[in-house]
Amino acid sequence: MNYFFLIPISITLGLTGLGAFFWCMRNNQYDDLDGAATRILIPDTGPPVSSNVRGLPQEDRTDHAASDR
Repeated sequence: MNYFFLIPISITLGLTGLGAFFWCMRNNQYDDLDGAATRILIPDTGPPVSSNVRGLPQEDRTDHAASDR
């Protein structure tokens, strides 16, 4: 009795996965597999991380830090 529900659900999930795979292939998601693996080895040369965590100007940050304690 449960097979009447499980078989259509499994076919639907399989076709959904297959559709997602073909969508990824069509949108070039698998083109550069080695780039992501080697990009982790290259040092980041971006700007240094600021201690301004909240995104407030520096003079406002010190006022709010004292009131949080």
